[in-house]
Amino acid sequence: MAHLVTVATCSLNQWALDYIENTARIIESIKQAKAAGAKLRVGPELEICGYGCLDHFLEQDLYLNCWEMLERILLDRECYDILLDIGMPVQHRNVRYNCRIICLNGKILLIRPKLWLANDGNYREMRHFTPWLRPQEHEEYHLPRMIQKLQGSSHVIFGDAVISTPETCFGAETCEELFTPDAPHTHMSLDGVEIITNSSGSHFTLRKLGIRLDLIKEATKKNGGVYLYSNQQGCDGDRLYYDGCAMIMVNGEVVAQGSQFSLNDVEVVTATIDLEEVRAYRSSISRGLQAAKSKVKYHRIQTDFELGSEDDDLDTAIRPTLPVQPRYHSPEEEIALCTGAYLWDYLRRSGTAGYLIPLSGGIDSCATATIVFSMCRMVIGACEAGNKQVIADVKRIAKYTKEIPKTPQELCNQILHTVYMGMSKQSSTETRSRARELADAIGSYHVNLDIDEIYNAQRNLVVNTLNFEPRFKTEKPPGTAAESLMLQNIQARIRMVTAYQFAQILPTTRQRPEAGGLLVLGSANVGESLRGYLTKYDCSSADINPIGSIDKSDLKRFIAWSETNFGIPCLRGFLTAVPTAELEPISDDYVQSDEADMGMTYDELTTFGRLRKYNKLGPYGMFQRLMHDWSKDRIRAPNDDGPAFEPAKIGEKVMNFFKFYAINRFVLLWPVV
Repeated sequence: MAHLVTVATCSLNQWALDYIENTARIIESIKQAKAAGAKLRVGPELEICGYGCLDHFLEQDLYLNCWEMLERILLDRECYDILLDIGMPVQHRNVRYNCRIICLNGKILLIRPKLWLANDGNYREMRHFTPWLRPQEHEEYHLPRMIQKLQGSSHVIFGDAVISTPETCFGAETCEELFTPDAPHTHMSLDGVEIITNSSGSHFTLRKLGIRLDLIKEATKKNGGVYLYSNQQGCDGDRLYYDGCAMIMVNGEVVAQGSQFSLNDVEVVTATIDLEEVRAYRSSISRGLQAAKSKVKYHRIQTDFELGSEDDDLDTAIRPTLPVQPRYHSPEEEIALCTGAYLWDYLRRSGTAGYLIPLSGGIDSCATATIVFSMCRMVIGACEAGNKQVIADVKRIAKYTKEIPKTPQELCNQILHTVYMGMSKQSSTETRSRARELADAIGSYHVNLDIDEIYNAQRNLVVNTLNFEPRFKTEKPPGTAAESLMLQNIQARIRMVTAYQFAQILPTTRQRPEAGGLLVLGSANVGESLRGYLTKYDCSSADINPIGSIDKSDLKRFIAWSETNFGIPCLRGFLTAVPTAELEPISDDYVQSDEADMGMTYDELTTFGRLRKYNKLGPYGMFQRLMHDWSKDRIRAPNDDGPAFEPAKIGEKVMNFFKFYAINRFVLLWPVV
């Protein structure tokens, strides 16, 4: 009996409702897997239609289109002689399921529905699908007519079953099932399943890869066996980025790992596995008694298709793939690569000519511009590596010169436009200079302008219409808070209108009227959005906000990392500058400060945000926690250099945060006096 088998998993850049191209990428991944000698291939979750279809999952057309695309795959002879695990939604007895379709040589062996659905955070799978609530049970599914002709029968098995080959047995689980306490892979392993596939649509968040790797490592270290993890890659036309990183683990060790942030549309990862190592490992761990007494038994669908051959076992040129150390990116690298890959994916499919950033001279818009520069570095690297798809996209988008850009700066000049919108009394020479220096360093097409004339016209509407002269609160005599806020918000909203105005016309002024407009990028970090420290419909309003889920502390670390790794010395000035919105007049004794306006530091805001989101703490719970972390009377641990406050001050800060958080949510949780 053969014991060496080659298996394949993949990351695919699938787009919602892009059926034909999604199918082409699936077929390409199958061809690459076969070329590497693989006899089993697994792809991402819902790969035929794309994961982010939202309420399109409620439309009957989607299910018809998926069956039509599956028919193409089943008819393609180049997809024969390999077991295929393909993801698509299926309706069974008028219930919608998120399914795996297990195929071989033009026929379906099994339709396996997802048992546990992701339904928290960004996921709403229960809105669109129903979980299969009968583990280890199966029934018959009535196939569409087009598939019946290929199948040679009207029905196929539907449910929680596994596939048995002459030398091994494999079963499928889907994304969220890996994360559940009573995971299907444990029951399958106890019933003798040696290879488990996992098809995911797992989106990226900072520091998440370690969690994913630990779970797969634990699954295979505790149970023994082979685990093939496949994931969606790219932005899918939605707000989320799926970070790929397909991998293969054996007995708790990584033997193959794909890239986490790639511009490749198709990436296939393969490994040759010695099944005898799985059996030997399982015999040496405490599983025998539990396996023998387990009452969980899976229906095995028999096939005589062999994943390996005895000839391979005797071929000294073929050897099992050796373990490797798992690769992790630092959080700073994750910001650079994830957001860069997302922005390229979005741009190349948007049909627009590039991006525009209102560049203020502050660290937030600086981070956004640096992220676009990171994108350009990735794209140029892919071009130099000969990525045909990226090269074709660059030729289509970058048309301001006849030659394809050779450096990140050259590409940046083609697709990134930055605009500094100053005010004579509010804007400092330092911010204007920093914006100019950054634009020069990264190569963006930079515009330097002032908005005084528009601001004065808007201000004079009040003066001439209401016979009232509004004043800033810092002027003498001072204006009211309402007057000052109105005058600040005029500037902020003028900048939004100006950004979109220039985004529409800049390609035309650069002699590319056919290119359409630019996508406007925002620069509001997650803390400011949480606190509500922004003007509604100001220059934080944008088509995409790349830093919208990143807090100030991580942005600072990213800029410090970029200063060294991207070779941009001027970034140091952004790190040392005092954060300011520059919406109030500057005087000898006053410069507007963000932290003073907010009534809290950015470090405090980061703490509040993380305690609210990750620890799920309300006002009282947060106060209790911070009494341990911030009290001046606490017992300090080594390296504890955190703040020290009286209890009343901690309570005041917590109440202040939740007051503004509530206002920003348009709900007042308590009276404001």
